[in-house]
Amino acid sequence: MTPAARVQASIEILDTIIDKARIKGAPADRIIADWARSNRYAGSKDRRAIRELVYGAIRACGPIPDTGRAAMLRLAEIDAELKPLFDGSQYGPPAIGDREVPAKGGIAHSVVNKLLAASDIVGTEAGALLDRAPLDIRVNTLRADRGTLELPEQGEELLAPQGLRFPSGTQVEQWQAFREGQIEVQDHGSQWACSAVDAKPGETVIDLCAGAGGKTLSLAAAMDNCGTLIASDTDKRRLGNLPPRAERAGAGVIETILLDPGKELEILADFRGKADAVLVDAPCSGVGTWRRNPEARWRLDKAAVTEFSLLQSRLLGMAAQLVKPGGRIIYVTCSLLDEEGSSRIDAFLTAHPGWQADALDWPIGRPHGKGRRLTPFHDGTDGFFIARVTSPA
Repeated sequence: MTPAARVQASIEILDTIIDKARIKGAPADRIIADWARSNRYAGSKDRRAIRELVYGAIRACGPIPDTGRAAMLRLAEIDAELKPLFDGSQYGPPAIGDREVPAKGGIAHSVVNKLLAASDIVGTEAGALLDRAPLDIRVNTLRADRGTLELPEQGEELLAPQGLRFPSGTQVEQWQAFREGQIEVQDHGSQWACSAVDAKPGETVIDLCAGAGGKTLSLAAAMDNCGTLIASDTDKRRLGNLPPRAERAGAGVIETILLDPGKELEILADFRGKADAVLVDAPCSGVGTWRRNPEARWRLDKAAVTEFSLLQSRLLGMAAQLVKPGGRIIYVTCSLLDEEGSSRIDAFLTAHPGWQADALDWPIGRPHGKGRRLTPFHDGTDGFFIARVTSPA
């Protein structure tokens, strides 16, 4: 493909992403993957270049653009090399008209900006949410150790005991260490979230919203494959990805349990009052992951945040019934909005007298409410709110 043809293909993909964002349909990564499958003539270099253009345009825009072309014109204001590619050539985009207006820049639309400001995410702190994320891995101690593992590239050692950082786009999935389960892709902040669980061998630990099990695998390593580790979720497809990952990682302690929405406690009845720890990695707005999913800004509104907050409180209430006396709940959201973070813990502690918030004394993040906040600007991680509360003994 010519450079101009790549720009035009990116504009067409952006049109689809914008349309789907308005109705909260398929996310950008799925739309890009579908385009690649439908356009086999595009080689690997073409696909990478188009992906870069699409995400570059999304990051360059603030409110949702009117069209993909307006989004690309916004990127062309930042990247001067793009403007000459609007040349009207075959398969390329038409020349730029005198009255054409690029999309607006900024972080997001006014409602989201207000939500961010209310949680003290402004200025450079907010701007960092749209930076490109590096690639972090966790060395799996069931298979290897950071101090002795040899990898094709030398990563930057992170504060997390088994964490390493590589440039964005590093193809670690092609490495033998990945195929043999010695390493897992996991954001540095997510590694600290798992550290907050303080899972120990022999304990009973429940990952209540396990998803595909990235944090569950970390917990299995912390428990040295000894004890009871439950990975539960209502999403059958995502939870189904965990068993092959666990086998590769040598995490034999994990048991998966598919939950029925609204009947979670019935299915987990055998564990009521028995868990040493329950990890609530709650569904949320995902504000902290905008570096990876920048178009998520276009889908967010106040109603969605309110809906998430109600679900988060319900999950915390469920977790309280699963832990034993003296047990602990670890609450994690990849959101930086207080309504989904510190306010949820405050509400929980008000509704559950006798429970106490634990201090997380870490070399990363900053105290926020009764938990700890990690941000891209201050910590170079995804954005997280993490708190740990302990039940009365």
